[in-house]
Amino acid sequence: MNKILGYIILATLTSSCTINSDIMFKTPTEYEYDTFIAKSEAEYTISPNDILNFRLFTNNGIQLLELNRNQPNASRNLSFSLNYLVRPDSLVDLPTLGLVNITGLTVPEAQDSLSAMYEVFYNDPFVQVEVTNNRVIVFPGSGGAAKTVALTNNNTSVIEVLAMTGGISSRGKAQKIKLIRKEKGDVKVYLLDLSTIEGVQYVNSVVQANDIIYVEPTAELAKEILRDLTPVLSLLSSLLVIYSIFTSN
Repeated sequence: MNKILGYIILATLTSSCTINSDIMFKTPTEYEYDTFIAKSEAEYTISPNDILNFRLFTNNGIQLLELNRNQPNASRNLSFSLNYLVRPDSLVDLPTLGLVNITGLTVPEAQDSLSAMYEVFYNDPFVQVEVTNNRVIVFPGSGGAAKTVALTNNNTSVIEVLAMTGGISSRGKAQKIKLIRKEKGDVKVYLLDLSTIEGVQYVNSVVQANDIIYVEPTAELAKEILRDLTPVLSLLSSLLVIYSIFTSN
């Protein structure tokens, strides 16, 4: 019997290694998070590996207005509406211009800059640029529920992204939401507490492309210990039955 109890203790210690092993981005108690400044305006700047939808019109875009007047959806299907990749070296190869660097510019700034460059070749150029591969990864607080959210709106807020993924799961901690963001080559980790009304300062802040929103899940020690020990206890129970049969004879 002592040996059996020893096996149970050993099995418990062994199984505990897998308890809450699904929790990611763990931080020590004394970890210092970066200071989060809530902002409600879009500030995304074009970055390497972005995919740009590029459209060029002449005469200040009068052709675009005419197309929209006759066919509301025509501008989305124009033959000169093409996608271009911003290369890792920050350059993008555009028609006529060749290799140009618009990395670090906001979308409006890039449009103004490209319009000025195209003035050499066209009369009153009108440029439209859209980043098409912007996305945010959200872990709502339970395993198997993570989602990638495409940012079709440059002003998508934190609360909108959470709503798109179904909100914080029942296991998630509203007081411990980690926003992981890369800024100027550095990775910043912000702590957002949405468990109280004071958290309203964060909800309207605009997310940035490639943000990771991680809602830390609540530890479920009893449930996971029981889950891990169930097959062990079942095996030991069977062994006890076999043992009792042999000893009774």
